[in-house]
Amino acid sequence: MADIQLEVRDLRKTFHPGLFESDVEVLKGLSFEVRRGEIFGFLGPNGAGKTTTIKAITEIIFPDSGSIRVCGLPHTDLEAKRRLGFMTESPYIYRHLTGREFLRFCGELLGMQRSGLEERISRVLDEVAMDAHADRKMGAYSKGMLQRLALAQALLGEPDLLVLDEPLSGLDPVGRRDVRDIILQQAAAGTTVFFSSHIIPDVETICDRVAIIVEGRVRAVGSVAELMSDEAECSEATFVGAVPADLRTPLLASHVGSDASWARVSSAHRDALIQELADRGARLVSLNPVRSNLEDLLMRHYEGEGS
Repeated sequence: MADIQLEVRDLRKTFHPGLFESDVEVLKGLSFEVRRGEIFGFLGPNGAGKTTTIKAITEIIFPDSGSIRVCGLPHTDLEAKRRLGFMTESPYIYRHLTGREFLRFCGELLGMQRSGLEERISRVLDEVAMDAHADRKMGAYSKGMLQRLALAQALLGEPDLLVLDEPLSGLDPVGRRDVRDIILQQAAAGTTVFFSSHIIPDVETICDRVAIIVEGRVRAVGSVAELMSDEAECSEATFVGAVPADLRTPLLASHVGSDASWARVSSAHRDALIQELADRGARLVSLNPVRSNLEDLLMRHYEGEGS
């Protein structure tokens, strides 16, 4: 258990909107765990329960049932809170404060000693490449600058576990790259990173493991390679000496080119296609598996195929 930095077990949460409105069950027995030193992606469509889960972990809301442990401690324990850094999806803007003043305010809320606070602020500003803008008012910051400052705030207390809610949302490609690099640097330094996202390429690029959450339940957990390790669903065949329209084998798609024909066939009909081409005296030039990507897997779960 010492190697588990975040443990969520059978988490349930129902919201009660009010009179004449139906209850909304958002979390439905959700469970997962995050290991020490890994980057763990929490992937799912909007409304899947990602932010609700993070709010429960950070005790912004209270789950109806289930348990949460942070760094081996109950998440309600003060020491657990000290060891966790949190970045919200939409950071609050103190328009009248500079970035440095905001971090000083956060440091004082954390109970950090003033003697070392200024040095720590300078260090995290440098880590998120905000040192050149630290003395500007936050009201003048761009979306990317606010994300960087919010990340600096999460890093301020030197947490063992970094919890980030949609840290890449709304950023331009350069901003996304920079925040990805910061996350990778933190993991390389030994910090455990847990972040939610619906931006699939970012999850595929930087995560050690991924949990797919749909409608308040975890549908799959593993590395991207593990989740994609199933046999290919279909194959693409290139051949000469036969026309796709004349083939009896069911094809998913086909095209006739100037030099060769191309067809996509399901794994169930792959061998039949190979045999039919041989029977017709056609030459099979290539046969390549087409594997699903993480987006395909997420959509299958979202549409109920992975249930």
